[in-house]
Amino acid sequence: MTPVPKPGPRLRRSFFARSVHAVAPDLIGATLLVDGIGGVIVEVEAYHHTDPAAHSYRGETPRNAVMFGPPGYLYVYRSYGIHWCMNVVCEAKGSASAVLLRALMPTRGLALMRRRRGVASDTALCSGPGKLCQALAVTDAHNGLPLDAAPIALHARTAEPEIVTGVRIGITKAADLPWRYGLKGSRYLSKPFKPG
Repeated sequence: MTPVPKPGPRLRRSFFARSVHAVAPDLIGATLLVDGIGGVIVEVEAYHHTDPAAHSYRGETPRNAVMFGPPGYLYVYRSYGIHWCMNVVCEAKGSASAVLLRALMPTRGLALMRRRRGVASDTALCSGPGKLCQALAVTDAHNGLPLDAAPIALHARTAEPEIVTGVRIGITKAADLPWRYGLKGSRYLSKPFKPG
């Protein structure tokens, strides 16, 4: 059984007012809770406004407006018209950069997550951005919510994890950038990292 790390202090919005490339790896090992349900972040992807794969690349729209606001807020969008995906907005207001939360090791509220997802396997509960949102009941109603106030709680990691990097998943533009970060050896990843 994978040991569950003890959550650290709550992260404040100032934590996200940094480069998306600094925030993304620093989120590995942090604990995310939505209404008290969640777990340890084990996989994320960074998206910078200069990146053709970022939603903000072509400018501000009603859909991506939260990305252009101040850091420390949740950006939720619908992927392929099916799944919700959650991102944390980073960098200064107007930068429009964010980190996609891809996978969690579930630690709190597992029974409820299993009911929401309709699966019994703990490793399948939050192993992908759409699964993660379904398990935590995150929808567009959460879009624009602050990351340091209820119902969302993000707690800093208390130990330095071993992080692996690789290319992002499911994109065609800028697909060669190594902006995916994960907890080495985790069984809860959406997809294994290729050996480097």
